[in-house]
Amino acid sequence: MKKKSFIMKGIMATIGLIFLIGSEISNATPSTQIWIPSTDFQKWKSLHLGIDNYLRSSTINGVRGAGITDIGLTTGLLPFSKLQGEIGVDYLYMGDNVYDSHPIYFNAKIGFGEDALFKFSPAIVVGAYNFGLKKSLTDYNILYGEIARTIPVLGRITVGYYTGNEKLLLDENLKKSSNGILVSWDRTMSEISDKLWMAVDYQGGKNYLGALNIGASWSFSKNVSVIVGYDIYNNSKAYYNSFNQNANSFTAQLDINF
Repeated sequence: MKKKSFIMKGIMATIGLIFLIGSEISNATPSTQIWIPSTDFQKWKSLHLGIDNYLRSSTINGVRGAGITDIGLTTGLLPFSKLQGEIGVDYLYMGDNVYDSHPIYFNAKIGFGEDALFKFSPAIVVGAYNFGLKKSLTDYNILYGEIARTIPVLGRITVGYYTGNEKLLLDENLKKSSNGILVSWDRTMSEISDKLWMAVDYQGGKNYLGALNIGASWSFSKNVSVIVGYDIYNNSKAYYNSFNQNANSFTAQLDINF
């Protein structure tokens, strides 16, 4: 327990430093795969706009829960070639009057890309997201760590772990489900086109975040791409708002880099 506490304090100190350094920068959402955070970073002095939509594909007990729309801005945080960082802010619409009255969430991450520490070293990232401003309602305060490595022909494999506010990350019985694994595979399908990218990612846990996600992206230009995918949630009854249901969803995500 002491070791875990020490590690968590270290992560919190790192995230705190990120927010301190970036407090005067225009902000946004973490770079992701389809659903989970990725080990990618926005470049220094760049600005990324993401518009993500999640539309429920089915009903539970005759009720089709509200979809989710996430509009985020992200900017590169550090001007270094090896140590990288980004910081961001999201406007999250969930179709619930209570949550939608407090729609602002912050995120940040810091780490090293592949080969930055030594030849063949993996990418290493620690970060935070869903830091809402309303205590006991939107302060999910998710902390995570990931490592990733690109394997020739196979693609990039990412593994990690997350933990968050145990009072808010709950299962359908309102029991805490505040942590879990993060795993993903992604690859540019250059055999077909360098513009085509595919990914599968997974977030563990019986809370509303736990899901298996499958998708593909097409780059229309150097700065504009679109992801389409499908999200299969671990727990269809996970508690996340007044609807108390979590039906599977289609996702469409527009990404624009400035």
